[in-house]
Amino acid sequence: MLRIENVSKTFNIGTVNEKPALRHIDLRLYPGDFVTVIGTNGAGKSTLMNAIAGVHQVDEGNIYIDGQEITRWPESGRAKLIGRVFQDPMAGTSPTMTIEENLAMAYKRGKSRGLRVALNSKLRDFFQSSLSVLELDLENRLEHKVGLLSGGERQALSLLMATFTKPKILLLDEHTAALDPKRAQLITHLTEKIVRQDRLTTLMITHNMDQALKLGNRLIMMHQGEIVLELNELQKAKMTVKDLIRAFEDLKGEQFVDDRVVLG
Repeated sequence: MLRIENVSKTFNIGTVNEKPALRHIDLRLYPGDFVTVIGTNGAGKSTLMNAIAGVHQVDEGNIYIDGQEITRWPESGRAKLIGRVFQDPMAGTSPTMTIEENLAMAYKRGKSRGLRVALNSKLRDFFQSSLSVLELDLENRLEHKVGLLSGGERQALSLLMATFTKPKILLLDEHTAALDPKRAQLITHLTEKIVRQDRLTTLMITHNMDQALKLGNRLIMMHQGEIVLELNELQKAKMTVKDLIRAFEDLKGEQFVDDRVVLG
């Protein structure tokens, strides 16, 4: 479903600020895979997601989604294939638009963005049915401005918007990191529910190592632009956070240090 071959990306090439962000990355996600991604600050996690989404064009290598090579496609061209939820709950929605208007925009991802055609009774019924899955009563608030929602409600809406058109790939970029523990737990639960229900092929960055071990069927660890560790479902089930840190330190011969990482 997602194939990344020998992908590299360096920022500020030829300057004193030159920084390799991705170094010859090879990664394959199969249909229904849910892969968690962890790593120290500057490991290349977000750059990898941005390369997949088309925010950054890679310097070398190839990216395929559902058998199509998209390496040189612009970000807008990939929108119909990719759903994405960002760390900031404010990033995935428009606060001045209503819930139904935001949903209409997401529904027409990769197509004409006209709202007039999108907002009809059939779509409103679909939106209400989709929102009911969240169990937040948002299905009864279609005409409310999104800016009036809480951070957790907006992130739940962003998650729904990114997934209800069944994207080929779902990218979750630390999408629970900015929430308080209660709301983070809610979004984590909704993520598991929606991904499992729709069998969405998912790549999720997390700063929480315990979460990385508990969610999904695969785990990769990145460091300095490389994938340094990959675990399948059986291997992951046997690991603790201490085991994960020890594995990194054994592989790299250095201490795992990152103030942003939550151990459990």
